This record gives sequence, structure tokens and C-alpha cells, in this order.
Amino acid sequence: MRNRKINTFLIVLVLFLVGWMLKATFFQPGAGDLKGGFKQVAEYRNENNTGPVQYVFAVTVKDTVWSEMETYGNYKPHHKGGTTKVYYFLEGSPVPSELSPGKVNFGSSFNTSCVAMYEKTAVGNVIVTKHPFQDERKESI
Repeated sequence: MRNRKINTFLIVLVLFLVGWMLKATFFQPGAGDLKGGFKQVAEYRNENNTGPVQYVFAVTVKDTVWSEMETYGNYKPHHKGGTTKVYYFLEGSPVPSELSPGKVNFGSSFNTSCVAMYEKTAVGNVIVTKHPFQDERKESI
């Protein structure tokens, strides 16, 4: 009788723990949970797997919530030794539809509509720059 109670208790405990782990696995927060209205418009990933992997994203936002921009950037993929850049544009402003590798990732005609840039470097440092292409308004957060 005592053995049966212990077995029942262990089964309930195991089921509870498995359910708790499944809930934690399937209900992780993501970019869709942010309130900034993020919508990815374009992306680039270099095809060279022998060198550093470079990710570049162009994203529209409804509002400039700087902390959410950093959180959104942290959700994007990043490889050790590579770089990840996310350019933010206000919804309704001109946004590049194609991105390219290197230091300049899109045409200069889009520079004025870029409100922020998230960059994760090869060593994992995160930099979020407000108005990255307007020298007089350039500041980091």
C-alpha cells in the first residue's frame, strides 16, 4: 500500500515537471510580443560559410521605443565571430527592399529615414545608435 502511494506521488510529480518544462519550451517570449510594431522588410545573410557570418535586417517600427529596439535586435540570429545589424525605419517612410554586405548596407537615399541601428559585433558587444546617419543628431544609448 505504501509503495503504491509513493509511486502515485512520483508519477504526479514527473507529469507536473514535464508539463512545466513543455510550457516553458513552447511559450517563450519573442519579437511578436514586443509593442513597437516591428515588421521585417528585408534581410541579408552572406553565403560564405568559411568566413564571418554577416546578418543585416531592415525593419519598420510604429514607435521609437529604444529599449524594445535593443530587445528586438537581441532576438535576431548571431554567430560567434560574425556581425548582426538591424536598421530601424518608421512605418510609412522609405525602406530599402534589398540589403548588401559590408559597411554600407543600402543606398544613401534611405539614410534620412533610418531612426536607429542595432549592431552586435563579433565579440558580442551590442550598440544601439539613434539616427546613425545624421551626424548632428548621432548618439548611442
